[in-house]
Amino acid sequence: MWDVVVVGAGPAGAAAALGARRAGAARVLLLDRSDFPRDKACGDGIAAHALDVLDELGVTGAVDGYPPLPALRLVAPGGGTVARPLPRPAYTVPRQVFDARLVAAAVAAGAELRRHTVRRVEIAPDRVVLDGELSARALVGADGAGSVVRRALGHPVNPDRHLALAIRGYAPAPPGPPEQLIVTSAARWPAYAWVFPIGDGRANVGYGEVLRGEPLSRAHLLDRMAALLPGVDPATVTGLRAHHLPLSTHRPAPGRGRVVLAGDALSLINPFTGEGIFYALRSGALAGAAATGSPAEAARGYAAALRARLGTHLRHSSAAAWLARRRWVVDAVVGAAGRDEPSRAATSGVHVRTGRFAARISSAPACRSGPTSSTRPSRTSAVAARAGSKPSSRRRA
Repeated sequence: MWDVVVVGAGPAGAAAALGARRAGAARVLLLDRSDFPRDKACGDGIAAHALDVLDELGVTGAVDGYPPLPALRLVAPGGGTVARPLPRPAYTVPRQVFDARLVAAAVAAGAELRRHTVRRVEIAPDRVVLDGELSARALVGADGAGSVVRRALGHPVNPDRHLALAIRGYAPAPPGPPEQLIVTSAARWPAYAWVFPIGDGRANVGYGEVLRGEPLSRAHLLDRMAALLPGVDPATVTGLRAHHLPLSTHRPAPGRGRVVLAGDALSLINPFTGEGIFYALRSGALAGAAATGSPAEAARGYAAALRARLGTHLRHSSAAAWLARRRWVVDAVVGAAGRDEPSRAATSGVHVRTGRFAARISSAPACRSGPTSSTRPSRTSAVAARAGSKPSSRRRA
């Protein structure tokens, strides 16, 4: 019997395997339906706080060979723009490379990697059995937005308004100093397009928006990307792939008994910034440790660890997403950031480690604005909505 089996070998799964090994699990099995390296649709953005988690797990070299991105340029729905250095550099590393490096680190730490597509999960009193052949004392479901493990726990996929759809590809990097470019959209708000230079002459480019109950075609996504990124020639974009982003405003229970969920399987996409890799790494590490420490009560220990490490941050992110439903709020934030140095400093990053936003909404946007959910925050969070005054409305593509 395996001590811990992890389903899915993306960042959440690799972190879970590493966390389990560091917590003392002797036999850790990491399953994935694909061989590595493999491509994964994503914006490829790696923020500094994600590297902090990897440092805690003993992983080095995850971004080696890729230059830092020191600056951000953010375009508001009304057309206002703010550009400034990031507090800590970000990186753009294709997931084909990044994920393979994390898997290699997990294997080097003692986990066993096996290609296997999980189709059936049986939860017994003393074990979890996968496909009638693999038994474990505890199971970590890190198998993404369409998680089989999540379905086995009785949780459906996120509903519309708590689920975004994005398309990404690779294009020649724009000229000039390297910077992250985020262009938010008044049409189809909340929505955004991005350009993240990789450092090898290419950039990850894409567009995403929150689903509202109507089907979105590939042609629609590409049309919106072209409208927001006129400097990107659609004929030069390669490797186009679409993917869903389950937002953290509709999270299921983090697990039950011996089974826990991490990363996208737990709907841990930040609804304000669109970021997922940090949450995948943090939740995966916590899940692996909880599954090892007390397998029969893994879900209880994991839920407590999540609350301690991410609870405040997730609440504040939901509040920021609720406020950002109003385009004028984002326009006001960007306008304030362009005029005021303290606001600019806050504009370039959310305090992810502690999850604390500045008291005034005009000082609290994240460094990577993205599709936001419509979930209403708590009463205390909503107080921030009274800050600032509504500017005159402007429109852009």
